Amino acid sequence: MNTLQTDQMLPKTKQHFKILDGLRGIAAISVVIFHFMEFAVPDYKDNFIAHSYLAVDFFFCLSGFVIAYAYDSKVESMGVVRFIQSRLIRLHPLVIIGALLGLITFIFDPFSNLYQGYGLGKTLLMFLSAALLIPYPLVHERYFNLFHLNPPTWSLFWEYIANVFYVLLLYKVKNKVLWLLMVCAAILLGYEAFHVGNLAVGWGGDNFFGGGARIFYSFLAGMIIYRSNWIIKSRMGFLPLGILLFVVFLIPFNEKMNWITDTVAVIFYFPFLIALGAGATLTAGYDKICKFFGDISYPLYMVHYPFLWIFLSYVEAKKPPMNEMVIVMIISLFLLIGLAYLIMVFLDQPIRKNLNNRLKKLSHK
Repeated sequence: MNTLQTDQMLPKTKQHFKILDGLRGIAAISVVIFHFMEFAVPDYKDNFIAHSYLAVDFFFCLSGFVIAYAYDSKVESMGVVRFIQSRLIRLHPLVIIGALLGLITFIFDPFSNLYQGYGLGKTLLMFLSAALLIPYPLVHERYFNLFHLNPPTWSLFWEYIANVFYVLLLYKVKNKVLWLLMVCAAILLGYEAFHVGNLAVGWGGDNFFGGGARIFYSFLAGMIIYRSNWIIKSRMGFLPLGILLFVVFLIPFNEKMNWITDTVAVIFYFPFLIALGAGATLTAGYDKICKFFGDISYPLYMVHYPFLWIFLSYVEAKKPPMNEMVIVMIISLFLLIGLAYLIMVFLDQPIRKNLNNRLKKLSHK
């Protein structure tokens, strides 16, 4: 999985953690709502879902768990090249699709003339940056994102780095060393939170290295959960676990306390939730919900933000009242979920199927 998607190449004999899929979907939807609210209510103290930026740390931890679960036993036989190919096929089509959507919405944004200010040359460089995951923080008018055309891909950048470290080193590191690395990462993460005041870092040119601190800890924590078999068996179902995850995003924003809140949530609470989710019981009636949430989580995460830029342009140009923005946000959320589903079914899945078939043919030659 990237930060958002369970790997489709898991052996069929292995257990599939459906509740974790559902939790990933809740986190992805929370991120979309958070991004809308950032523009509608710029002051985080008035944002009811202000801590949803921590969803990325949940994704990173879940990624470490799933990657170790899926590949620890077979990465040696696969080899580095095959592993990287499988990850690129799983993740990168939506990176390129998101970059294309970002390019289109940037050029044709009806409420903004930002494209005219940057011109074709810089716009094409921004597209290549987003499509190839080469950081290019350029647009100072809009938060100096590493990848302006599709800002959430910053987490994919760090996810790719974690995957490379995994296949070159981490999969063969003994647990004692992994623990030592994780303790060092926890210290670094706590320092970053204290230094900045929170963990909403890693996405921009002026907070770049914070993303490394975030994935360094959470990816290792996910790996250790799997390797230590920290799967907490319980009769808890999807709904109570979903609530336990969602309440973190609802914690009020407090500038003095955020660094503590964020650090505790990432270091202790999210790993605990993943251990709970891996051992929880999926009750009747939630199977399809968890599958749908899991399926659309990564596409939704990767395609929503280009349209958020249009929403921001609309807010800046029209200065609409809050009741109008609420209606726009609710309708847009459902439309974006629908768009993510359509892109998954008609673009992402067929592209990945075709690439996997080609890779199989090449491997048999």
